[in-house]
Amino acid sequence: MSTKQILEARERAIKSAALALDKKALDVRVLEIRTLSSIADYLVLASGRSDKQVQAIADSVRQGLKKFGKVLDIEGEKEGNWVVIDYGDVIVHIFQEELRRRYDLDELWSAAPEVEIPAEYRWEDKEP
Repeated sequence: MSTKQILEARERAIKSAALALDKKALDVRVLEIRTLSSIADYLVLASGRSDKQVQAIADSVRQGLKKFGKVLDIEGEKEGNWVVIDYGDVIVHIFQEELRRRYDLDELWSAAPEVEIPAEYRWEDKEP
């Protein structure tokens, strides 16, 4: 029998972002929404360039967080256009770039403070 490790909501959100970045996700953001909504404490937004990349990012997040608890719900994984992974306190949205622009959750949640993702997880700013 294995015991699940516990992650606080903020840690789960940052870990989700790190796992997405590990699969070269684009424009990854962590937003703290706890004072704006009761749906979750944090939103993680990320983009992929194709359905395969969106699916790979979602799989990375799901597999990477498995030891910290079970996903409550996951939608859109088969299609790979917009995958939503619900952990209760953290909701991860992984979009293809065009859908992210169309639905613009970044603007919808613009009042939410952004949580800094540690530089060690970011791949975009690193030299090749």
